Amino acid sequence: MVLCQEGEAAAAAAGGKEPEVPLSREDGAGTGQPCLYPAAGVEAVGAEERRFCGCCSGLPWPRCCKAPGTKKRTACPGLGLFYTVLSAFLFSVASLFLKKIEDVHSVEVSAFRCVFQMAFVLPGLIYYKTGFLGPKGKRIFLFFRGFLGSSAMILLYYAFQVMPLADATVITFSSPVFTSLLAWIFLKEKYSVWDLLFTLFAITGVILIARPPFLFGSNVTGIEGSYTDHLKGTIAAITSTISGASTFVIIRKVGKSVHYFLSIWYYAVIGLIGCVIALFVMNEWRLPYCGKDRVLLILIGLLGLGGQIFLTKALQIEKAGPVAIMKTMDVVFAFILQILFLNHLPTWWTVGGALCVVASSSGTAIRKWRQSLKKAKQNEI
Repeated sequence: MVLCQEGEAAAAAAGGKEPEVPLSREDGAGTGQPCLYPAAGVEAVGAEERRFCGCCSGLPWPRCCKAPGTKKRTACPGLGLFYTVLSAFLFSVASLFLKKIEDVHSVEVSAFRCVFQMAFVLPGLIYYKTGFLGPKGKRIFLFFRGFLGSSAMILLYYAFQVMPLADATVITFSSPVFTSLLAWIFLKEKYSVWDLLFTLFAITGVILIARPPFLFGSNVTGIEGSYTDHLKGTIAAITSTISGASTFVIIRKVGKSVHYFLSIWYYAVIGLIGCVIALFVMNEWRLPYCGKDRVLLILIGLLGLGGQIFLTKALQIEKAGPVAIMKTMDVVFAFILQILFLNHLPTWWTVGGALCVVASSSGTAIRKWRQSLKKAKQNEI
């Protein structure tokens, strides 16, 4: 499900080092006095000269933080975390509506979701002039990002349809653990004893939710529908999680050389082509008979899109660590919606599995966050 992105472009574009700013500011900082460092950078534009302020990262002088009457934008504390919670709620409601659809295959639901994504991303591609194929050396990575990402979505939707909502949601939360493992294998990133411990916690949580008969016996209670469907849904959710983790590794490999709109475009186009082919092969392509199902399909597309937008905005204004931790609200909302609207009480096995998986994903996020803060402090020194 999702992803995101620049700051020193002005200084770099000015072609040289960042202007040095005197350490001692006797310019009445914070008093609304005019900036005393207007001549830090000069750029000739035709017959005009445009001067840049030396204390405001290249803003045209005198429109800078020290200029009289200039209002400094203050960040709203906690706004990124609020966007994360809102994103989690929208994704959870979309999953609930998916459970409510009766006669539509999960692959067809995925196709509708891809159409909504394409409709949203297309204007962005045109506006940013990114093209539709991307850089030549990155196309193979974009293809696999699209293929694995769309496969993860289809498998997750299938899991939502055949197993309890909370169970499928919890399994997908082991994604950060698998991401660390795959990054160690393919990107040679560090994999410590802590990462191994978190991986074991996640696997334990998945086992508690799946409850395989060779460990728990043949009398498996508290599941939704038949145990065969439950097992199929578990396998689909695990495969979806691994596919999703693989897309994160590919995106990390590509880095910022490809605009994230182009990444989503590949995801939607390849997903739509794959869904249409699969639907005709399975002979499952049909419009919903019920008007309610049609409305739910549209709402799933809109809610999924809204969830992605708010998650992207959250990652743009907040550090990834707190966002990853707050995203565990997905699990909380899944449990609440399952109890209120599906009349299905989770078993203690599910609760125990959820605690293991949430602990492992939160631990992974906190550890990565602390590492990034430590690295940032070292760079400052």
